[in-house]
Amino acid sequence: MTSFDEKLAVCLSKHIDGYTRLVSVERLSGGASQETYQLNIETTQGEMSLALRRAPGGEVVEVSPGHPGLATEALLMSSARAAGVPEPEVFHVLSDDDDLGDGFIMQWLDGITLGARVVRSTELAAIRPKLAFLCGEILAKIHAIDLQATGLDRKLEIISPLDYVHQTWDRYKLFDTAQPMIDYAGRWLLDNIPEGFEPALVHNDFRNGNIMFAAQGVVAVLDWEVAHIGDPMRDLGWICTNSWRFGRSDLPVGGFGRYEDLFAGYESVTGIAVDRQRVKFWEVFGSFWWAIGCLGMAEHYRTGPDKTVERPAIGRRSSECQVDCVNLLIPGGVTLVDAKLATANLDMPRTDELLTSVRDFLRDDVMQQTQGRTNFLARVAGNSLDIVLRDQQVGSIARDEELTRLGRLLDSKGSLDSEGSLQELRWLLVHGLRNGDISLQRPGLADHLRQTVVNQIAIDQPKYSGLSTALQL
Repeated sequence: MTSFDEKLAVCLSKHIDGYTRLVSVERLSGGASQETYQLNIETTQGEMSLALRRAPGGEVVEVSPGHPGLATEALLMSSARAAGVPEPEVFHVLSDDDDLGDGFIMQWLDGITLGARVVRSTELAAIRPKLAFLCGEILAKIHAIDLQATGLDRKLEIISPLDYVHQTWDRYKLFDTAQPMIDYAGRWLLDNIPEGFEPALVHNDFRNGNIMFAAQGVVAVLDWEVAHIGDPMRDLGWICTNSWRFGRSDLPVGGFGRYEDLFAGYESVTGIAVDRQRVKFWEVFGSFWWAIGCLGMAEHYRTGPDKTVERPAIGRRSSECQVDCVNLLIPGGVTLVDAKLATANLDMPRTDELLTSVRDFLRDDVMQQTQGRTNFLARVAGNSLDIVLRDQQVGSIARDEELTRLGRLLDSKGSLDSEGSLQELRWLLVHGLRNGDISLQRPGLADHLRQTVVNQIAIDQPKYSGLSTALQL
């Protein structure tokens, strides 16, 4: 038994009634921002499964704006459960005495949480058409939770739509990267801030992938780690964000339902009509927010203690969100780089052959002989090598074309220096968007962003539904 297992066993003996023995501990795949474990134990009443949710690496994390901490997350789940929201029971919040870091132990529930399974599983076929309505009902219950009575008003920060856009954009500005589409979306959001809102509890990550489903409906709402007090329409826009439709772009609510059903479920509880335009604002914000969140995963890989192969892979998903912003804000024609123009690699073996051999080893050997998280990470690693292979094939051509477009765009009115490296011109465009020197209506800007982002997603994730949507517009 490892030191971690020993500490966990002591903790369980103190806080789980009838506990007799820790049988097994398994870290589950996924959970890039927090660790999740399945615990199997023996009790005087028989075997029992529990779930442990813990900060990465067993850290004790200082509470910060936008991240209220796992103890508050446990309070949120308990408060939601009391309000009729499907939630697991929380048995114990970890303390310093447990020496396991931040986290909590809760009831283990069985159901489907993988987004791709939710939108395709035959097990959910009968209930799937009703899920959007059920999610609307649940969100209405969450937004009605009494913040004062639960004490959540003292645990969570209040974030207005204006503050939320600025906070998110400012976080991105700390990264050493120029992503012009993110800055374009930030400018658009500031120009379209919703007027007035009734502050309520916002789950802030209510989406397909953080909701557990079963044949009878919703089993539990999970992952409350970024909850705050703000505009409740944030939650309705987020569950409709294309990142969480898992390929079913025709069903905007989580890939399983329609806007109308989500809104009907919400209105059946609140009695108040949903403002569709406000939801649209938050859907755009959702892609903007997650584009920056993905880059944050890459930044965490560079600086944080949990240097898994998963984090930089998620960082490359920023282009998925950026193409969604393109499709929502500046749809239009695009042209993909022709791979036939790529220069042949004359080495023997070629670089692509070396990369392919490693990728195939991960998929054909490592994945065949592993399971659980190791198997998952081997798949992620193989996917990352696919990105490198596609970039090696067409990336240089795409960047040359981007440089040419930027030179024309920034010289269109003679106001900016159009000469320089690609990095320099990207930063010129980004700074021009941030300080307002470049209008969102500048001739050629929308076309340049479309071409750049669409060709990038073709490298990063050609199977992403946002690419096919962009090519159809």
